[in-house]
Amino acid sequence: MTTAAAPTTASDRPAPAVVPTRRLDLDGVAPAFIRAVTALDEAADAEAERAGIPDVLRHLIRLRASQLNGCSYCVDLHSRDAVTAGEHVQRVYAVAVWPESNFFTARERAAFALTDDVTRLSETHVPEAVWNEASAHFSDDELAALLAVIVAINAWNALAVSTRGWRPRLQG
Repeated sequence: MTTAAAPTTASDRPAPAVVPTRRLDLDGVAPAFIRAVTALDEAADAEAERAGIPDVLRHLIRLRASQLNGCSYCVDLHSRDAVTAGEHVQRVYAVAVWPESNFFTARERAAFALTDDVTRLSETHVPEAVWNEASAHFSDDELAALLAVIVAINAWNALAVSTRGWRPRLQG
């Protein structure tokens, strides 16, 4: 068996894949709508802050929904935001496989399960067991705040994925 050495410098990295180009410039053609979605996101964050949902958990929830929705921009953004907010990089990596990871508390796992089922709403309809588990770990105010964060990131994901409106850039 042979293995290739990992790229060590930017010039050693393989060329990025070609991905579909922007379909629609929402910022340019629907600025009032983008301001409204931004306001929704800010309101969700304010509710989460008011309810005492930690900033790091909000980033991890946004990361998880974005992984499920295939939003490369938001996966990149919320991964970096979580690390910047103090999250351990191993836990950030493990969000993609949270059911198999021992890195998360029961409370975080309940938030991820809720995120998964709200994000996959048409498939899951948020089963009672998932709601009851979340309710066992979060108050009504906290649940409302979690739902607000989940709904807001799903709105951003829907816009970014469908329009190819925003793309991450390799850092460094």
